[in-house]
Amino acid sequence: MCCCRSRRVISQLLFTSLGHIRTLRTSRSLTSKMSFQYPHVYRDEAVVDDYHGSKIPDPYSWLEDPDSEKTQAFVNAQNQLTMPYLEQCEVRDLFKERMTELYDYPKYSCPFKRGSRYFHFYNTGLQNQSVMYVQESLEAEPTIFLDPNTFSDDGTVALRGYAFSEDGEYLAYGTSASGSDWVEMRFLHVADASLLEDRLQHVKFSCMSWTHDGKGLFYNSYPEQEGKSDGTETSTNLHQKLYYHVLGTPQSQDCLCAEFPEQPKWMSGAEVSDDGRYILLSIREGCDPVNRLWYCDLNSIPQGITGLLPWVKLIDNFDAEYEYVTNEDTVFTFKTNLDAPRYRLINIDFSSPAQSSWQELIPQHDKDVIVFATCTYASYLFVCFLHDVKNVLKMYRLSSGEELRTFPLDVGSVVGFTGRKMDSEIFYYFTSFLSPAIIYHCDLTKDPLQPHVFREVTVKGFDPLDYQTTQIFYPSKDGTQVPMFVVHKKGLKLDGSHPAFLYGYGGFNISITPSYSVSRLIFVCHLGGVLAVANIRGGGEYGETWHKAGMLANKQNCFTDFQCAAEYLVKEGYTSSAKLTINGGSNGGLLVAACVNQRPDLFGCAVAQVGVMDMLKFHKFTIGHAWTTDFGCSEIKEQFDWLIKYSPLHNICVPEGEGVQYPSVLLLTGDHDDRVVPLHSLKYLATLQHVVGRSPRQTNPLFIHVDTKSGHGAGKPTSKVIQEVADTYAFIARCLNLNWIK
Repeated sequence: MCCCRSRRVISQLLFTSLGHIRTLRTSRSLTSKMSFQYPHVYRDEAVVDDYHGSKIPDPYSWLEDPDSEKTQAFVNAQNQLTMPYLEQCEVRDLFKERMTELYDYPKYSCPFKRGSRYFHFYNTGLQNQSVMYVQESLEAEPTIFLDPNTFSDDGTVALRGYAFSEDGEYLAYGTSASGSDWVEMRFLHVADASLLEDRLQHVKFSCMSWTHDGKGLFYNSYPEQEGKSDGTETSTNLHQKLYYHVLGTPQSQDCLCAEFPEQPKWMSGAEVSDDGRYILLSIREGCDPVNRLWYCDLNSIPQGITGLLPWVKLIDNFDAEYEYVTNEDTVFTFKTNLDAPRYRLINIDFSSPAQSSWQELIPQHDKDVIVFATCTYASYLFVCFLHDVKNVLKMYRLSSGEELRTFPLDVGSVVGFTGRKMDSEIFYYFTSFLSPAIIYHCDLTKDPLQPHVFREVTVKGFDPLDYQTTQIFYPSKDGTQVPMFVVHKKGLKLDGSHPAFLYGYGGFNISITPSYSVSRLIFVCHLGGVLAVANIRGGGEYGETWHKAGMLANKQNCFTDFQCAAEYLVKEGYTSSAKLTINGGSNGGLLVAACVNQRPDLFGCAVAQVGVMDMLKFHKFTIGHAWTTDFGCSEIKEQFDWLIKYSPLHNICVPEGEGVQYPSVLLLTGDHDDRVVPLHSLKYLATLQHVVGRSPRQTNPLFIHVDTKSGHGAGKPTSKVIQEVADTYAFIARCLNLNWIK
């Protein structure tokens, strides 16, 4: 779930992905059908909320207090029900063992240059956190520069963001504990990797941008709040402010540079322009791809940064998104969706900023979406497009917008790109469903340009030639053609006998592109499964038009698209409803729960991770208010009417029809998830067990596992990821009676 999107999406690392859970097995003696005895859970029938005249009971509202003894007892009782069920599945140990073997491959980021040195992230295979290395040249031996594994004994303190000063002499970096969004910022002197005394706290959803003189940097923090701020609280995050920190001074002396007392939900991020002269301030109110854009010319404040900056409000509305690419003196290049739902590049001259004077540099493509654009080697633009959910990388001339060349790529995703305006080389990181990583390097001083493979990673014990990836397009209920990737062993017979694992997200303009997941491939290889990833509406796969078709009043399209994906897989013989597992996390957890409520007959198993389940109250907790741009808000009558129709918590009922029951359900959440707080999953599960679990027809389990020292997913240590996927696939295997294939 986006908290608010970060500025440039050109990730410099991207060590995701084992992560979205898959499928398992067990002996038939373990799958005898019987109803479960769920813990007795207190219902406070007196709690009834009034929404525009509609009386809505909320009997489990007491679960919103994460610290109460009653909530702790509920969590413990549920975990004590779930864990023995998982532990009795023999696939659990087999999956964990195989996952540990296959995930033990080297993981690298793209190298990037700062000052005279090169840096990259590297994980030997099973380290809990990836380590930052430094090299004096690309040929020199890398040495450890910053090892996040030393931040804690159990790997639960992670690196969360970093920024080098312009000359590469200092590093600012953030750490977060147990997956929380709260960050503490520290600083290193690069030459000897010595830690400075500076320490910045109350940091969350922050930028990190140095002024080019290296004296300090911009960052965001929230006012100190009552109570705790460790990631287990639910209090709402409001009044974010922008500060400038001068190295060597206490945080209490930091300069407040921007605040919005009349707009408590606004969040901002500062970026220093490539030439160091301007500070660009991007202001967002939620997760929509729109922002205000203010700037400050540092030449206008000769006394330096001493307080609130004299911002020039270049764009002072939320009509479109403007993402800084580069500038030549006063001519600034932005990536924008203004009159371009698939994005285009425009030039705005700050010396004559009237909109009538704006120039188009690279027009919107007829079909493809611009994902990112960056300027490298002074005069070139590298632009990454999304073409039918597959990335394309092109090179343009900055001065004219002339297209110069396309870089060849297989079907897959560019998940890393490094190379700044001052650099004369680029690195880009390619991945796909069957290839973990190919990192390419291109020296831009050579003619002709010749990208070469800088590093290619293979996984021992897995031969990608045994498998195939197919992209199909299936019709949704209204006739819209929706893309879906399907991965399986070659020669698969489409006889409906195979288990399938269907993943979806469908929200916040986020595109789900091909990615490498060891756990999903184990499902395909050792459980005989079919992996399917549906690119449903609500995402960004075809730009803002696709996003808008699955948000606000159109949110039902997401659920319908996903259900039609399931029906397609069954109809075409990839699987059967009884052997189909659906999975999603965060907004995708909402997707899974809503679909289970609407079509319990269509799925055999459902795994929802860190899902948004209470659509009437989500905006009241932590950063939930930022999601109203995608969901709406129950405090507005029209939007309440949309939300009440699909809110997972409010649409649970015993299925009608002979022999129809809910699929096996497993909810996963973490006690330190302060993005989508655990109360969503707790309340949904309590209601599910109360309404559906008491039905004699409901023999499929309705379970939850609440992990400790765990958050929304970012920075999760490898050891926890491996255990989580083993538990998840054990659940699927046991519920669907799947056998392990050696």
